[in-house]
Amino acid sequence: MGEFTIKMPDVGEGVAEAELVEWHVKAGDPVREDMVIAAVMTDKATVEIPSPVSGTVVWLGAEIGDRIAVKAPLVRIETAGEGGEIRTEIPTAEPPAKTPEPPLPALDLTKATAKAGIAPPAVAAMPAEKPLASPAVRLLARESGVDLRQVTGSGPAGRILREDIDQFLTHGAAPFPAQAVPGRKTATEEIKLTGLRRRIAEKMSLSVSRIPHITYVEEIDMTALEELRATMNGDRRPEQPKLTVLPFLMRAIVKAVAAQPNLNATFDDHTGVLTRHAAVHIGIAAQTPAGLVVPVVRHAEARGIWDCASEMNRLAEAARTGSATRDELGGSTITISSLGALGGIVSTPVINHPEVAIVGVNKIAVRPVWDGTQFVPRKMMNLSSSFDHRIVDGWDAATFVQRVRVLLESPALIFIES
Repeated sequence: MGEFTIKMPDVGEGVAEAELVEWHVKAGDPVREDMVIAAVMTDKATVEIPSPVSGTVVWLGAEIGDRIAVKAPLVRIETAGEGGEIRTEIPTAEPPAKTPEPPLPALDLTKATAKAGIAPPAVAAMPAEKPLASPAVRLLARESGVDLRQVTGSGPAGRILREDIDQFLTHGAAPFPAQAVPGRKTATEEIKLTGLRRRIAEKMSLSVSRIPHITYVEEIDMTALEELRATMNGDRRPEQPKLTVLPFLMRAIVKAVAAQPNLNATFDDHTGVLTRHAAVHIGIAAQTPAGLVVPVVRHAEARGIWDCASEMNRLAEAARTGSATRDELGGSTITISSLGALGGIVSTPVINHPEVAIVGVNKIAVRPVWDGTQFVPRKMMNLSSSFDHRIVDGWDAATFVQRVRVLLESPALIFIES
């Protein structure tokens, strides 16, 4: 038998380490050549790591959330034939030369699982199987004299929680008796931030700690734009996407920053240099199942309404499915934050460092508006926009938002070339 060590590969772009976000195997599992065994994250791109050989996993070198240096040992796999070769480059690794590949242990479940020390899939979990529980819950069980193998977990993936121990001590394995008033809950659960969630936390901490924010809120009469949008959607061709408010806002931002280039800029905290950008690369903060990401519509200054909508939809789908590239998730010069119908009436968006401005979109609602003689129903929407107060004074922030307001309230101006 031989043992091969898979090392953390070089994921490119000068990255010295990556965060382990997912294991697809555990010790004792059979693996096939090219089977994905783990996933790591750098920036906001996730990279899957395949196995270069077939065999059985005997050791895992990290836990979820650990940062792993390039070329550090990641997995050890036992395989048939002479071994000892170290696999340092996963993408280019080849299986052992002149070594016939044996049938996978998974094909003979009885032999494979007996050798690995785990139960076959068709057999119920052995009493010795380690239950899923946090260290705090394990300590409580030991102090209470409770065998966790006899406790049914109510948490995710069958995780045993503190209240499961309390139930077992009070009622044994039986379910809680019916009661009119629920009992007090004292359980806590510690969740380590990993992967994209940790990246978001780091990014938000960086932005808030370094950037003195000023937020300016203004209400916009969207009635005319909504009528125009409905007309354009009704006349659109089959291949054209359905228009939302965002493509119009993108074009309004392009026109507004042309008059105030300091807002389409990035600021280097260390050198004190403000970089104005002629290109308007608009980040669109998007919520995905994994968390918040910011795909970037590049060169919005060279796109029309329909083009902006098409590119925004393409990027949103890529972000949702996790297929967006590193280039598509970086390089923005100004950002839009929108929660759609959940947008509320006011928000305080956090600037996407190192940018100096972010435009927050709140929900559209029909409100009574005084027209000088009477109250009339109008479709109103607030913009809640934040600015880096080191670069943007309050007057400049207000001027920018008022420029955007005029363009949205008189949407024909958006289509007039300046």
